[in-house]
Amino acid sequence: MHAILGALFIGLSLGIFGSGGSILTVPVLMYLVDMPANLAIASSLLIVAGISLFGSIPNIWNNRVSWPHVLLFGVPGMLGTYGGAWLGTLVDSVVQLSVFVLLMLVAAVMMWRSNNSEQSAGEIKFLKVALDGLIVGVITGFVGVGGGFLIVPALVLLGGVPMVLAIGTSLLIITLKSFVGFAKYYEVLTAQQFSFDWTVMGIMVVGGVVGSLFGSWLGHTLPKEKLQKAFSVFLIVMASVVLTQSILN
Repeated sequence: MHAILGALFIGLSLGIFGSGGSILTVPVLMYLVDMPANLAIASSLLIVAGISLFGSIPNIWNNRVSWPHVLLFGVPGMLGTYGGAWLGTLVDSVVQLSVFVLLMLVAAVMMWRSNNSEQSAGEIKFLKVALDGLIVGVITGFVGVGGGFLIVPALVLLGGVPMVLAIGTSLLIITLKSFVGFAKYYEVLTAQQFSFDWTVMGIMVVGGVVGSLFGSWLGHTLPKEKLQKAFSVFLIVMASVVLTQSILN
């Protein structure tokens, strides 16, 4: 039951903000399902990939996806995520979570101060967007999350994508990157004789899909400015939770 409730909140987060799923998934798996930290980090990527894939359907149907940015950001992002995930298997999870908290706080400040929620997508700078995707991929692969909290600010502030369009685009990019990141963690952890709980992951994907569909509708009924501010507050709250529950204890 705890896993199902957690999955619903994860889906709502992905649907409303286009990110934040892994921030919630890892604590749910660790504290409600009693999953070891390394397995929780790896499993969260597959769960978020599944939820994001289904959550992308309404955005695709309503043309709320920038396909050029999916390709230019997502493909280099997958390469970077694979490398970042490999680095993540070499360090303690506390190090990964510490970097994670710092990145969330930086992204929160960027989004709070930005006035780009109403801007329109301008000319695509191919090299810049691809490089952003590669760098974000390495970072998000290292900390073991989908990376929407970095993808959305990058798309809005650096890629010239409007906030609502950035959310829909982010979900598809999260899907691609998370699948690749999970593949690397799976390769390493199974070689170390760890076993994944496929039943729990399946339950959480289903619950998350339900939440994301509702969250997608709810997110697009909110004013763009308030959505951007809420996104920043959300990141700060989640950073505090990770800090107190997973790092300081």
